[in-house]
Amino acid sequence: MSSKTPKGSNRLKIALRNAANAIGNLKDTHLSNFFKRVCYKKGRTVAVSATARKLAVIIWNMVVKQIPYKPPTEYLFLDEKRKLGLVSRIRKQIDKFALTNADLGFATN
Repeated sequence: MSSKTPKGSNRLKIALRNAANAIGNLKDTHLSNFFKRVCYKKGRTVAVSATARKLAVIIWNMVVKQIPYKPPTEYLFLDEKRKLGLVSRIRKQIDKFALTNADLGFATN
């Protein structure tokens, strides 16, 4: 008989969820921005769970893998990622065909 209850420490789960809830009340940090994006799309309960999980992963990496925590300066949204990918593909094509600025119609002074 398999149970559907999640595994893990109840106290740790409560602590992470409380921390995530507090993060949701902060003004402008990368975690609070993440919280607000999820909250807007899915609701506060899901945002608390998602942020608690993100905190757990951060703590796990710091403790177990000895990886220092470096908060990201900004998140790239999907349209920004697409633009960067498009620019990268265009640069590869330019390199592939060995095109110069004159070939592309750019004036060089």
